[in-house]
Amino acid sequence: MRALLLGIAAIASMAMAARAQPCCGPVTPAGERLEHLLDGSDVMQRWLAGWHIDWRTGEKDRAEPGGKAAKTHCSAFVAAMAERLGAYVLRPPEHKQELLANAQMRWLRDHGAEYGWRMLPSPFEAQTAANRGELILEAFENPDPRRPGHIAIIRPSLKTRAELNRDGPQEIQAGEQNAIDITTASGFRHHPGAWEPGGAGELRYYSHAVTWPSGRATPSVIPAQAGIQYTGETS
Repeated sequence: MRALLLGIAAIASMAMAARAQPCCGPVTPAGERLEHLLDGSDVMQRWLAGWHIDWRTGEKDRAEPGGKAAKTHCSAFVAAMAERLGAYVLRPPEHKQELLANAQMRWLRDHGAEYGWRMLPSPFEAQTAANRGELILEAFENPDPRRPGHIAIIRPSLKTRAELNRDGPQEIQAGEQNAIDITTASGFRHHPGAWEPGGAGELRYYSHAVTWPSGRATPSVIPAQAGIQYTGETS
């Protein structure tokens, strides 16, 4: 009987250890470089809701907050980070400032492949790819075309499968709440139906490869277009 109980305890211990393992593989050296770049974005002080901003830098470009063009800036932040990583996602001036996140979602679906984006089937694949150092966007198109959607960047994480199923991938975002490290469930909580446990919601995931140069440098970015400034609502 003692041997049987010890065997059961050992099996239970192994099961618990397995559940505590990271769901989505290790964070590779490329993933660590992605973390470093995202952590250096200064998103907690830039792309602030309620302020008119320069979309590339997230810096305030007016003395006072408010005004028609000062809303939330999730899509501007995504476009800026993508540019820094050598990837293009729809941005001004190719699309007007209003409801850009919705438009980015449609663009990724309809034209993203032409620019190096591929759709991923689940949050598991999305978190795994982020851990490898790929640029991963998670996007929600609001079913009401008159209301904003939301878009964010998945960041590397060693969360467990249970945590992934409950809360979704880990992400960084601008929006109603800027956050450098937040769960998808929390980041998309203002958008009912976007995240559902187990990934059953309406979020879609898109990946773009990042070519990291040797050394600690960041990828070569797409050259800035002179004179272009983001001038409006970006959610």
